[in-house]
Amino acid sequence: MTPEDRIHALGIWQGPIEISPISGGITNRNYLVSDAVARCVVRLGTDIPIHHIIRQNELAASRAAHAAGLSPAVIHHSPGVLVLDYIEARALSPEDIRTPEMLARIVPLVRACHHDIARHFRGPAMIFWVFHVIRDYAASLKESGSTYLSLLPELIAKAETLEKAAAPFEIAFGHNDLLAANFLDDGKRLWLIDWDYAGFNTPLFDLGGLASNNEFVQAAERTMLETYFDRPLTDELSRRYGAMKCASLLRETLWSMVSEIHSTIQFDYAAYTAENLGRFERAYQGFEQDR
Repeated sequence: MTPEDRIHALGIWQGPIEISPISGGITNRNYLVSDAVARCVVRLGTDIPIHHIIRQNELAASRAAHAAGLSPAVIHHSPGVLVLDYIEARALSPEDIRTPEMLARIVPLVRACHHDIARHFRGPAMIFWVFHVIRDYAASLKESGSTYLSLLPELIAKAETLEKAAAPFEIAFGHNDLLAANFLDDGKRLWLIDWDYAGFNTPLFDLGGLASNNEFVQAAERTMLETYFDRPLTDELSRRYGAMKCASLLRETLWSMVSEIHSTIQFDYAAYTAENLGRFERAYQGFEQDR
């Protein structure tokens, strides 16, 4: 059955429908669907255990994020299918996020994610512990005979150093995938979407991911941290944050290495691996210099 056939067969539409692919998804296939009444986003994707993606968790997080006022409503779900209300908005770019004006809008949204979603989340919740994810990815790469095997011992040793340096850990409900495209601006407010990796984590992981995914300069990182925590940046917080930012980049690197082997979605994972590995090595060098 084609994706279009699956969408037609959902049985939730009012009259004829129009289906248009939405580009950009690398763990789902996404479509904009219009019927006689409304427009919806249809996300097609099954569990991906190797990436710790469980669709029931994504559904629960999506519902909780909507209840918290951060994300569009869930219209329908069935195995492998999630239908969401369509928001007339544009996805942000890293260049957008790096502007002081946009960063001032984004930080409260991220804080609300951390503080509010857990109050609405129902049922079993996942923990997204980046250092476990890194170790699990490394084990998967060894089992698969990855071409990156020679790099793994050094990368795992660096991860262990980062885990020690990032302590102590505050726990909050995290989005854990703060790419620019997961922020939508409808002209009046911002929305946060795509809860594939949602789960309890430390806030510094999301903040480090926000900065690393969007290539913040040091001044922007300081502004982000001081705004989020509402206090001047201390050396201790800066050290812990720097470690989690490195961990975010290492996880993204290993995610891409694993995806090179296992993903069926068309995407240049090899180039993405090389890009993120280089960014991780540069960030780790800076982390060591600041210790």
